[in-house]
Amino acid sequence: MRRLHKLAVAVAVVGLTTAACGGGGNSQKTATVAPVANGSSTSPSAGTSGGTSQSSASSSPSSSASTSAAPALVVIKPAGDGSDVDPASQIQVSVANGKLTSVTAQLSGGSAVDGTLDPSGASWTSANPVGIDHTYKVTAIAMGDNGKAQTVTSQFSTASPDNTYAGTYTPDPGTTYGIAQPVSITFDKSIPDRAAVEKQLTVTSDPPVAGSWHWFGSERVDWRPQQYWAPGTKVTLHMRLDGVKSGSLYGKQNRDVTFTIGRSLIATMDADTKKMTVVTGGKTTTLLTSSGKPGFETWNGTMVVLEKDQDISMNSDTVGIFGVNAYDIPNVYWDVRLTPSGTFVHAAPWNAGKFGNVNGSHGCIGMSTDDAEWFFNQVIPGDPVTVVNSKDTVRADNGFGDWNLSWSDWIAGSALPH
Repeated sequence: MRRLHKLAVAVAVVGLTTAACGGGGNSQKTATVAPVANGSSTSPSAGTSGGTSQSSASSSPSSSASTSAAPALVVIKPAGDGSDVDPASQIQVSVANGKLTSVTAQLSGGSAVDGTLDPSGASWTSANPVGIDHTYKVTAIAMGDNGKAQTVTSQFSTASPDNTYAGTYTPDPGTTYGIAQPVSITFDKSIPDRAAVEKQLTVTSDPPVAGSWHWFGSERVDWRPQQYWAPGTKVTLHMRLDGVKSGSLYGKQNRDVTFTIGRSLIATMDADTKKMTVVTGGKTTTLLTSSGKPGFETWNGTMVVLEKDQDISMNSDTVGIFGVNAYDIPNVYWDVRLTPSGTFVHAAPWNAGKFGNVNGSHGCIGMSTDDAEWFFNQVIPGDPVTVVNSKDTVRADNGFGDWNLSWSDWIAGSALPH
């Protein structure tokens, strides 16, 4: 990794009789020239009484005001010609002896940089870090107390450190998901400073809805509202992680990811009655099921549809089931995955006669082939499937079991105060 040099300072001074005007300093040295003020003077003069008196400075054209108005002193950080600037730094512009009237900052390529001008006009700060491997040009205009405008520029480049982190996010942009879909990010490295990262992650929606992030360990963070999304909601994840420092790591992503919440579908499976109700479009459909048998009970609680496959192979070795309970089925149809640990809703024709009568699976929710195909065609990723009257609630981080945490427990998992 290239060594990050200390930030330099660009300084511009306008004087009334002398001036130092620069387009930005360099990373080695900053020159500052103090303005020269006109001093006041006194002179003896003959009086009519033969005495002396002190004349007013304003009584003679050659005299000056007691104190001159000061010129603007503009400082831009990082300074001009800087290279290997720390990606975690922000652009800061300040002025003494005047007010900033305009600040523009642009990435090479033309993208404007967001920032905030202090109401007093004394300073301007970029909204986000400068990030990795970028070139910027900053132009600041200030009006000095002396009534003269000063323009200062700074062009600099940022470093490209090797120690970076990035996140894989769900959902994908432009997709449609069910009403229980959280926003989820899994990072490729452990995040030491979760608060620093979380500050740069926001979720907005139309219509607006409040929600919170929750960390599962140091590599995964999810966002969800307190209740299920309203159908038709437009949701956008804003990631502003480029240059965000967490421990010794630097983020390298800026993303805006928009997806849509589709129609409402809520499925509930009762392990006691061996039936599933599916409520969607104002209609309720009841399906007969056979869920996990004793010792292999289906997870209790709410799970969220992760993906669908029309035909997969199921081998018990992949979920740690061996011996007399082992199985290896090459063609299992109409598969709706609920957890990464291996919970599915699927067709189970080998259990014909058990649907609605006996729980006889190894943990999945089995149905007749016709019912499983109907369910497969109804659901989309993000739809909630809740199991009641079973055992052992699914872990919140097993797929999207997020909804099994109370709201107070959920917001307690944020790295930021609420």
